[in-house]
Amino acid sequence: MKKIIVLMLTLMMSLSIFLVGCSSENKKNTANSQESAEGKKEVKVGFIYVGPVGDEGYTYAHDEGRKYLEKELKVATIYKESVKEDTAEVQTVIENMIDEGCNVIIGTSFGFMDGMAKSAEEHKDVKFLHCSGFMSSENMSNYFGRMYEARYLSGIVAGMKTKSNIIGYVGAHELPEVVRGINAFTLGVRSVNSDAVVKVKWTNTWYDPAKEKEAAKALLDEGADIIAQHQDTAGPQQAAEEKGAFSIGYNTDMQKKAPKAYMTAPVWNWGPYYVKQVKAIMDGTWKSESYWGGLKDGVIELAPLTKNAPEGAEGEIKKAQEDIISGENKIFVGPIKDNKGQEKIAKDKVMTDEELLKMDWFVEGVKNAGK
Repeated sequence: MKKIIVLMLTLMMSLSIFLVGCSSENKKNTANSQESAEGKKEVKVGFIYVGPVGDEGYTYAHDEGRKYLEKELKVATIYKESVKEDTAEVQTVIENMIDEGCNVIIGTSFGFMDGMAKSAEEHKDVKFLHCSGFMSSENMSNYFGRMYEARYLSGIVAGMKTKSNIIGYVGAHELPEVVRGINAFTLGVRSVNSDAVVKVKWTNTWYDPAKEKEAAKALLDEGADIIAQHQDTAGPQQAAEEKGAFSIGYNTDMQKKAPKAYMTAPVWNWGPYYVKQVKAIMDGTWKSESYWGGLKDGVIELAPLTKNAPEGAEGEIKKAQEDIISGENKIFVGPIKDNKGQEKIAKDKVMTDEELLKMDWFVEGVKNAGK
């Protein structure tokens, strides 16, 4: 009996030593991993998406940027799609990503802002990049693109193409971002066709293929012969094709979805921006900022014109793009009236970025713009 007891005690001591050794090794590995992360030698990036990666629109464009990042910097990434714009849910997703080893979190929708800001406050050792918002801190940046520049160019195409002089626009939410885009598009339209108007229908969604398509159909029934959009799917494009009309897409090149209707689209090119930011994190040179890049930076573009585009559009677009990049055409420069006939921007006055980011009124030529 004594021998058995001695044997059991020996085994227990051996097991205890083994477990202590394992615990020490785990702590050592964790410390090494943390040290590596803080030294920016190793980075794991978590992407939070508002829609599915298969939407072939807004989320798809961000996911193409994620893949570009992986390819260029050979960093590990993960993503969570179709996350609700709810603070608690966003924070839960972030906590899960941090548990999986992410030390960089990228949130791609405006509604993620509050949740990301709270998580950034709780995790000072993690870097946060938030798309389309305005909040920032020492470890959280906000970033976006001046999509209104590309929308202005696409408006030129629509203005040259329309025969009815009614252009339909499917709007997502009545936020400054969307309002600004509609206004720039309309200014582009009327720069080549002062008789044309832009009619807006709101869906109050970012991603709802059926609802977006129905809104486009309603606009077509009201006489629109071209459909544009600020939505994440090709639903409006398909509605235009089914009606024998033409279309301007958004986010990505949607030609394959509506080849008989689609003319071009303002598109995102997030890859180079993600590479620049993550490389700076890895190098230890990253600093929080508010980034708003445009055509000059390549973060936004106008997709190549298709055979459906009007004759002469390519030359007009080239000249307008050159003027925007050089600063000769600042787009939002007075005199500009709102759609009620009131002068909002005096002659030669250029709207500031602060004013553009808060834009809540519609320019002359926008019709039925309301919920």
